[in-house]
This record gives sequence, C-alpha cells and structure tokens, in this order.
Amino acid sequence: MTWAPVGTSATNMPGMLAMAQVYEKYANDQGGFGGRKLKVLTCNERDDIVGVRNCAQQANDAGAVAVVGSYSEQGADFISALETYDIPYIGGYGITEDEFQSVESYPVNGGLPALLAGNGRQLADLCKKVTLVRPDTTTGDQYPVFLDDGLRAGGRSSARDLRTADNATEYTSVAEHAVDANKTSDCVSAVLGDHTSTFFDSLRHVGEEALKVRVSSVLGSITQSLVDSTGGAHSPLENAYVTGWYPPSSDPKWDQMKATVTKYAFNDDRIDVDDPGAQTTWIAYTVLDKVVAAMGGKTAVTRSSLQRAMDRTSKLSTGGLTPDLGWTDSDTHGIVGYSRLTNTKVTYQQVRNGRLVPARPGFIDLSATLSAQH
Repeated sequence: MTWAPVGTSATNMPGMLAMAQVYEKYANDQGGFGGRKLKVLTCNERDDIVGVRNCAQQANDAGAVAVVGSYSEQGADFISALETYDIPYIGGYGITEDEFQSVESYPVNGGLPALLAGNGRQLADLCKKVTLVRPDTTTGDQYPVFLDDGLRAGGRSSARDLRTADNATEYTSVAEHAVDANKTSDCVSAVLGDHTSTFFDSLRHVGEEALKVRVSSVLGSITQSLVDSTGGAHSPLENAYVTGWYPPSSDPKWDQMKATVTKYAFNDDRIDVDDPGAQTTWIAYTVLDKVVAAMGGKTAVTRSSLQRAMDRTSKLSTGGLTPDLGWTDSDTHGIVGYSRLTNTKVTYQQVRNGRLVPARPGFIDLSATLSAQH
C-alpha cells in the first residue's frame, strides 16, 4: 500500500499515489519483483488520525506486506497501527520523528532533520541573521530545532522563529515581519509545504523598496515546477537557496523515472516528476524491488520475511538518486531520538536563470552535525 493526503486544506501528495500505480505497471511489465507480480493498493489518509488508521486497517485486511513511499503527518498513530499489524514501512517521506524511531520503519532519506539542518548549514555561509517561517503545528515545532543545529555548526546564532498557518491565502503581515530591516546580509527561509509559494508571493509585494533579503527553503516547498509556474527566471524565487535530499530533477539519474511516467501516465496530471514526494515513492519502490529480488524466487514474501531481508540490507544502490542505503546496525549514526536515520546526506541547490541547479556538487553529509546536537 501507498498512502498520502489528497484534497485537504494543508499539504497534499496525490502524486505519490499516482507514482505507486505507475511503478506497479512498470514492474509487472519487467516481470515483477523477482518473478512475483506486484499489486499496489492506494489510500487517502486525509491528513487526520481517523483517515490514517483506516488506511492501516485496510492494508492489514488486504494482507499488504508493506506500506511503501508514503506521506503522513500522523506519525504516532500510523506507526503504532503498523507495529500492531507488523507491517514494514519502507521509504516514508520523513515528515515525522516517529518514522525514525520504529523498528518497522526503513527510511530512504534523512527526512526533515537532514533537510532543515542542511538548510541551516547552507545559510550559515551566506547570512548573518536567518528568519524561519514555518507552520504553527506540532510537526512545525521540530523545524527550528534542526535548522538551528545547522546554523550553529556554521558558527551562526539561532534563527528567528515565525509561526504561521500553513493553509493561509496570503501572508502579508508575516512577510513584513520576516523582512524586518531588509538587509542583504539577512535570509528568510520559508517551509510551508504547498503554501510556500503563497508566502513568497506576499514577500515580493512587501514595502516600497526592493527586496534585499535572500530567500531560501527546502525541497518540497520549492520545486522546479513551482519556479516555472511563478515566472521562471523572473520568478520571485530566482536566486533562492534550496536544500534537498536528491539531485535536481534535471539530473540524468532521473531519466528512467521520467521515461516510465511518460509511458504509463502521460496524461496523469497528478504526477509532477519534479516533486520530492513522487521521487521518494519511486525510490522506495526501487528499494523494495531490489530487496525482494535478492530474496530469491523460493522465499515467500511475507511481512516478517521482508522485514528480515530489510534488516540485512546494506550498500543498496539507487543509481545515485541517494547514497547507497542500508538499515543494518552498521548503517545507523547513533542520533538520539532518531535511531532509524541512516541517510544523513543532502544536496545544496539554487535557482539560477529559472532552473534549480546544484549549488555544490554531490551529497553533503550532515551526520556530524546531527549527531553532535541530538
């Protein structure tokens, strides 16, 4: 099963469900997973406790061997349900800390901890003062903790923390507060999911003088498609600094995913190949594909056998979309409260001439930053 919120007033991820269905067609046309047919179930978890519990119940009732490439902010509820049913959770989006604590969870990226710590470390080299605009939610309360880790690692003081709604139609007053003295040495990082573009639009119209502060965010809040839709090289996001988990969508390493989407979902406008949600789902199913194939054709794929196989997996290649992945004891970093966080690497990107491009080549490892602070 793959689940994600659809049709809510906050962040929505319909592309993750669509990508799971694309991978089902792609895998079965390639002969399945080690000769086994893949059957994908999808569920709208509706961004609420009841919805995610219903999805977990459906996964259990259907005999699903794993929940793969999914998104939910209801971490405590879905993890407890999956642990009750002994269903592995492979490649969650990484939005909640619960995903990095449960032995049933097998993350493929560093989630919010890596993104935000990376964003802080990236901005520490560029800004004397950073203002963070983030949701006034329980999940949002994590954001300044990790951003500040990165800032301190770069020798900077903690960010100014501005909390706001993540479903507003405009952010004029918040933007005015964020700009403050409007100095070129200051930076504003906004992490508001689907509504980040709304904030930056409000920011663009603040005050009578030109905007001098530098702007930043993390992948998911800024994507190539968002830059395109807001003016390309003339977008208010031009020159913005972005921290991501994966290479930019222009990287040739994504060509197989793009070709697959073109072949199996050409007219499906739910899928944005630039979106890290859809990308995470692709990577998560790639991981499942390789692990199941490595189990051999004679081993029955059950929840318990799959979990045993995942627990033994190390140095699994995703073709450069992530560092090699693994979930053995030797792959962990000993980060307190985040024992399942095994991939601590991010990418630094920037919007230049309307394109998201690498600001630095390759992956940047944040294991020392995260381990030192937590």
